[in-house]
Amino acid sequence: MPDPVTPRKRGPQALAARNDQALIEAARHVFTTQGFDAPVSAVAEHAGVGMGSLYRRYRTKEELLQRLCVDSMERVAAAAREGLAHEDPWQGLVSYIRQCVAFGFGILAPLAGAIDVTPEMRQATQHAQRLADELVARAHRAGLLRADVSTMDISLLIGQFGRTVPAPPGRSEEEVRARLLAIAMDGLKAHHTGPLPGGPPDMQHYQALWDTP
Repeated sequence: MPDPVTPRKRGPQALAARNDQALIEAARHVFTTQGFDAPVSAVAEHAGVGMGSLYRRYRTKEELLQRLCVDSMERVAAAAREGLAHEDPWQGLVSYIRQCVAFGFGILAPLAGAIDVTPEMRQATQHAQRLADELVARAHRAGLLRADVSTMDISLLIGQFGRTVPAPPGRSEEEVRARLLAIAMDGLKAHHTGPLPGGPPDMQHYQALWDTP
């Protein structure tokens, strides 16, 4: 079923949407660099808005974090749709992985069990999961992705690349991360026939972490 078409916002609605996205991007930056204990005042300052503006949109820090989670899953879904639109199943999967690493998917994992899961969060997660499953299944059908790699394997792999990568003098963190990511993605290819150690990760286990109070 195709995704519903979202009407384009205009005027005040468009401005409000841009301001809200600026807050979300500021929250992503602040919580990534300072940790989730960072005050929301740091988010407002980074976004260039007053605390009143922030609290009119998000009454609590938890609401802001919940929206940040939804935004992340919407980005995952968008990356998966773009990957599925790629003619080559392998390049589509690679594009998906690189995009998710670039925006920091996985950095919100420490929030599991620390905030309430809203219906919007659950719906966004399920939608992104369906698209990611389809992307992985397509690469499997094409014989390009090793058969024992699951969608959850790839999600956890992406999460690992959300961490800081120490870089030697003269090289950037992004450069080192890109190299390591290329090595990891080569390991996903079907021509690697040796069995992976252990069993595949249990998706239900990781989903249950978010439901733990």
